[in-house]
Amino acid sequence: MLANYLIGLREGLEAALVVSILVAYLVKTDRRHLLPRIWIGVGIAVVVALGFGFALFYGPRSLTFEAQEAIGGTLSIVAVALVTWMIFWMARAARSLSGELRGQIDSAAEGSWWALVLVAVLAVGREGLETALFLWSATEAVSRHTDATWQPLLGAALGIATAVVLGYLLYRGAIRINLSTFFTWTGAFLILVAGGVLSYGVHDLQEAGVLPGLHHLAWDVSDTIDPTTWYATLLKGVFNFSPETTVLEATVWVLYVVPVMTLFLLGARRRRTPPRAAAPAAPTTVSH
Repeated sequence: MLANYLIGLREGLEAALVVSILVAYLVKTDRRHLLPRIWIGVGIAVVVALGFGFALFYGPRSLTFEAQEAIGGTLSIVAVALVTWMIFWMARAARSLSGELRGQIDSAAEGSWWALVLVAVLAVGREGLETALFLWSATEAVSRHTDATWQPLLGAALGIATAVVLGYLLYRGAIRINLSTFFTWTGAFLILVAGGVLSYGVHDLQEAGVLPGLHHLAWDVSDTIDPTTWYATLLKGVFNFSPETTVLEATVWVLYVVPVMTLFLLGARRRRTPPRAAAPAAPTTVSH
């Protein structure tokens, strides 16, 4: 539930920031008459994300077990790829996001009426689709071990609700958040979460027969870690940890988490390091 709360909070805050920037810029430039286009775009993005999530949750249920596992594993890998791209993109774009969105607004306001709607749909819809796909992957993993599939959805809903409140307070100027620090910490945590989703996606493909090695275990600690205990549930819900992990699952987790985390932290450190002042030029000697 914690991981899904963080997913909802992070993705929701991204969407809330985008909306607050769009609305604030239109208000400050005396273009309030264009605000309904923003809200229409936001509404369309929410409906599309909900429809996509509904299709993910209920679409594959009529398929065979192998087909469900193959689809689930493939979509989990796609979700990890999208979330990984989002983590790196947001870490780089946090400082320049406002300027980019203002430029898009100016261009769209001069075009057709639907251009500004499209800006809002694309800006908000991306976060919505990523959230739906990632939550579906996390919920599918949890549903194999417990019937409480509502917990990931509740966690995400609470995260989104928190993000909406924070976005409103940011818009009103009531609070200030260091976005670079926020996205660095949440990004590092989500890399660990994504590693678990990727590992379980590989497990799904193994159960579907797409990948080999289903019975080649890297470890089996089910005698030590009872899957029914609260801490096992916590590890499963946050990191998708499985007491019975295949060699391929463990290998994929390491090959993903170690290089991605290293690149992410190095990039965060580089962005925090202020550029060095240029050394004064040496005096030029002119020969006579």
